Amino acid sequence: MVEGSMTQGAGQGPELARAATLRDFRVPAYVHEAGPYAQNTPPDEGAGPAEEPEGYTPTRRDLPVINRGDTVQVTVDPAAPEADDGPGPLYVVGDVHGYLDQLVAALQEQGLIDAAGDWSAGTARLWFLGDFTDRGPDGIGVIDLVMRLSAEAAAAGGYCKALMGNHELLLLGAKRFADTPVNSGAGTATFQAAWLLNGGQKTDMDRLQDHHLQWMARLDAMEQVDGHLLVHSDTTAYLDYGDSIEAVNDTIRETLTRNDADECWDLFRKFTKRFAFRDDGGAEAVRSLLDAYGGTRIVHGHSPIPYLLGEVGSEDGEDSTGPVVDGPHLYADGLAIAMDGGVTMAGKLLVQQLPLDN
Repeated sequence: MVEGSMTQGAGQGPELARAATLRDFRVPAYVHEAGPYAQNTPPDEGAGPAEEPEGYTPTRRDLPVINRGDTVQVTVDPAAPEADDGPGPLYVVGDVHGYLDQLVAALQEQGLIDAAGDWSAGTARLWFLGDFTDRGPDGIGVIDLVMRLSAEAAAAGGYCKALMGNHELLLLGAKRFADTPVNSGAGTATFQAAWLLNGGQKTDMDRLQDHHLQWMARLDAMEQVDGHLLVHSDTTAYLDYGDSIEAVNDTIRETLTRNDADECWDLFRKFTKRFAFRDDGGAEAVRSLLDAYGGTRIVHGHSPIPYLLGEVGSEDGEDSTGPVVDGPHLYADGLAIAMDGGVTMAGKLLVQQLPLDN
């Protein structure tokens, strides 16, 4: 059972005991009351259609719920890890979007967890690139798994960490602000309407607890590991929040702490932008981030690889399945690695060891 004190902050592992601080995520009292966010129904007709953030490609189609068995509860072995000569291998995980069964299978395939769902990779380092919830059947189950693996990996001498995706911002906003109007830049919108439009699941909202909210609100937006600049979104919008990795992460956490609906919406809107690295000028856009934050390659999720290949333009078409994705997509003159295999469109949930061979 994941305890409420198990949180991840500033890219660090779980805190087993901690005192409250001013940087804790504050949950307004009203979000615990029955309200429109708890109803998995379209927004009130009188409010008009929800405006979509500029540059965002939403997913409107419903996805079948994949049944799963009960999650195996595993006790963390407190034994100290044996001395090791250096850090273990590095792995990254693309967008999960609530597909817990596929995530478990992909982690097992890479030897990161065993048949019981227990961390089995010793000193390996595992990074999730964000977007744990929405569209798929069990986003809260995914978050619980990542939180548990964070503790287990740390006990084994490795680590399991996660980045902030636009759907974490969306779920936080839907819980905090519900149907509070925000200035979308193209009229009035609400977080609740955007959450429902983009695959928000009532079962996730019903099971969302304070420790999930605190964990999401403390996630870093970017990190550099072994020369890989890890981010969620294929956008240069990170440059708007600071000229160093630490500055970007601090600015985004401070924005969330201020609890201003319009500020949080602007942050969400910028995180939903995509395709900055795909077309002419894409390599230059990647270099602008690498020059600012370091690293030799950028690794991101967010945009499904079939979109980046130009083989699927929208998930609204009659053919909802894209081309088969076998692995990450290397592009932008070899400077960018895309990790979203398109699990929401019958694609593959990618777990990849870095560096790539090519």
